Amino acid sequence: MSRDRDARAILDHPSRPASAGREMPRGGRSGGTTRPRARVTDNARDALTQQLTLPRSAEREMVQVGSRSIALRGSEVRTLAVVGAFRVADARDLEPQGGGDRWHGDLEHLRREGLVALTPQLLDGQRTALVTLTRLGREVLESNRQPGLGERPQIFYAGLAKPREATHDAQLSRVYAEAAERLQERGCRIRRVVMDYELKRDYQRFLQERNRFSGGGSGRPNRSQDEVRSWAVEHGLPIVEERVQFPDVRVEYEHSDGRPDREDLELATGHYNSRQMAAKRASGFNVHRSVASQLRTGKARRGGSPFDSHVAERVLR
Repeated sequence: MSRDRDARAILDHPSRPASAGREMPRGGRSGGTTRPRARVTDNARDALTQQLTLPRSAEREMVQVGSRSIALRGSEVRTLAVVGAFRVADARDLEPQGGGDRWHGDLEHLRREGLVALTPQLLDGQRTALVTLTRLGREVLESNRQPGLGERPQIFYAGLAKPREATHDAQLSRVYAEAAERLQERGCRIRRVVMDYELKRDYQRFLQERNRFSGGGSGRPNRSQDEVRSWAVEHGLPIVEERVQFPDVRVEYEHSDGRPDREDLELATGHYNSRQMAAKRASGFNVHRSVASQLRTGKARRGGSPFDSHVAERVLR
């Protein structure tokens, strides 16, 4: 059997554990089963495509992006939106609703069109791939995004800004899926999701606003504690031990009567210390615990050959 077919067997059956490099579940015991994951359902995905003027049907339609014409169908647009909104996703969480072959369906088409990149990884003892948008993939979304009047745009990301945080970020779409399903069952309408990157960026702009208009100086923020508190209150962010706390994901939604609201979600990994956990809980965030404490490439395994970083692309050919 060829190396490619071996890899395909592993990637097409993610429930099959890797022979080495198994991640230890929380609590330190190497149990043989993993906690069921919340796949991102079509309803949760649709909420991220509301601002997009892209195909929604089951049949592919041509989309013009610059000088290129790209054929897309609704399920592929939803996949692009999920990946872009959370920057990175675990391929196992992108299975089509009702089953189907994720490797040789939507993901293969998106990869061949140059809209997504796949990076094989080992997560909680199983081989999978991380999915990220390419610049072209992000351009497809950005150039076909039309927020409603007075509506803040859904932000989409391409690539990995902080590869070391991929362990954590690859699981955020699952956390969102759980919250979105619960809110939608209550008749709420998801408006958009906001990542901590956006909230922290706005905070830094606030801290540095005066420095941008003054010559010289140390460049250090010169905001008072009262100003910081006022900014935090305005943005609905708590302060714990005189530090503004930022959730991993903010879900902005409307109640059935049209009232705007938000829910702040935090994914706690095995790297959180007791002080960090206490601060996150004190913040009032909806804290989820990570199934996987660490994400490794095959190079981190002991024994055996390293996991080829290009194998996913070969599998999808």
